[in-house]
Amino acid sequence: MTTPPKIQRVYSHAPWEKSIGYCRAIKAGNMIFVTGTAPLNADGSTCSPGNPYAQATRCINLLKYALLELGADLSHVVRTRMFVTDISLWEEYGRAHAEAFGEHPPATSMVEVKGLIAPDMMIEIEADAYVGS
Repeated sequence: MTTPPKIQRVYSHAPWEKSIGYCRAIKAGNMIFVTGTAPLNADGSTCSPGNPYAQATRCINLLKYALLELGADLSHVVRTRMFVTDISLWEEYGRAHAEAFGEHPPATSMVEVKGLIAPDMMIEIEADAYVGS
């Protein structure tokens, strides 16, 4: 019988964490899973309403902070998923993604969704990271 991996959790204290029952990121063994990360400011408001590039950049920065708390960085990300409310703005979301991941591009998907938890949010990003053995 194998020993289960040690589990570490990071919380962002977003207003929905407790009511929905999730954490910002979880590390299980050599994998880190970062939950859907919305473009929130520290006060809980949406960052840069109407600006897809700025919102994507904010999401990625929040992902980065969660990874750092678990001993990783953006270079460890192997997969991202971008959920966007207007796929026609793909170049702006993509520009932020390409700038952030540069020399270490992960596999990714960009999917248009009907809406996100707040009506002025244009993007939410999930990430999976591999930190080795």
